[in-house]
Formats: sequence, C-alpha cells, structure tokens
Amino acid sequence: MKEIELYIENYFGIGGKNLARVANMFKIKRLEKDGYLLKQDQYAVNISFVRSGFLRIYAQDMTGEKEITQWVSNQGMFITDLSSFVFDTTARWNIQALSDCELYSISKEDYRSLGSHIEGWDNIDKLFIAKCFITLENRVFGLLSMSAEQRVKELMNHNPSIFNQVPLHYIASMLGITPETLSRIRRKMVS
Repeated sequence: MKEIELYIENYFGIGGKNLARVANMFKIKRLEKDGYLLKQDQYAVNISFVRSGFLRIYAQDMTGEKEITQWVSNQGMFITDLSSFVFDTTARWNIQALSDCELYSISKEDYRSLGSHIEGWDNIDKLFIAKCFITLENRVFGLLSMSAEQRVKELMNHNPSIFNQVPLHYIASMLGITPETLSRIRRKMVS
C-alpha cells in the first residue's frame, strides 16, 4: 500500500476501490526551507498531508509587531488554512516551511469533486471536519487548563522530534509561553 493511501485510510476511513481513486488525486509537492505553502490574504487552494519536513502556521498579532505560531505540522499531519479552504475566504494564516518538505496535495476542485466519486463522501467529510474541530477543542482546553510545564510535557510525549527540528521560539509561541520559560522548563526536565 502506498504511503498516501495509509494517510487517507487513517484520516478519512476510506478503503477498497475508493482508496486508490482518492489517492490518485493527491500530487507530490516539494517546498524548500523558508518557502511558503500559503500566505495571509491568499486563498487556500489545496489541502496537504505532510510526507516529510516541518511547516509553521503563523500570523502577526493585533499590533503587527509579533508573530504568533498557531501550530507546527510535521509528518503525517494535514495542513491548510481550513477556513479559507472551506469558505473561500482569504487566509488568516501564513504557512511556511521550516525545512525542506514533501507534501501530498489535493486541489480544492478535486477535493470538492470527491462527492461524485465516493459514495457516502458527505458523511466522511463531516467526520473529517469534526476531527479537526475536536483537535482544536483539545488544544484550547489544554491552553486553558494546563500549566506551562504540563503543555511542554504533553508536546514532548506526543511529538518529541519537534524539539530537535524547530526553533524553540516557535515552539514557545505555539505553547503560549515565552522562550525563556520553555528553556527553564526543559532544563528542569533534563536535570
């Protein structure tokens, strides 16, 4: 089974003949370090699964003086500005490669056509969007209910490679803490 088929099967629960049909709609895209998959005020025209590399989703704060990292995606994660992709609005987020990346991307047009190719696609799509929403809910709950140390430990448990591949100030921003706090917590955890 091809790698993209595994991603599709895991994320969308599609199997059988439909799996190969959907997988063939995804195209390999390469993005060099510091390149952009999407910039604020553009339209999200693809949804992608990260085959390799790290991408940062970020925007400027309200003052325009500070970048806020919303998320860092790596292998096996999907990435897009979901609001732009679903509602045809301009993107609120920049998506930038932190390393050389390979992505499996499907165009919005092909994604929207899946309903005519896959029986029950509307239900599959709703469940996929619900998973995205649950991920967001869990992230917000973690930011509101966990201490900074707990958030760092949680990230280390679920995605330890991020600490060796991504600049710490981006990780700190994503966790809602200062880089100094992140360094202090990491030192404490190592000793």
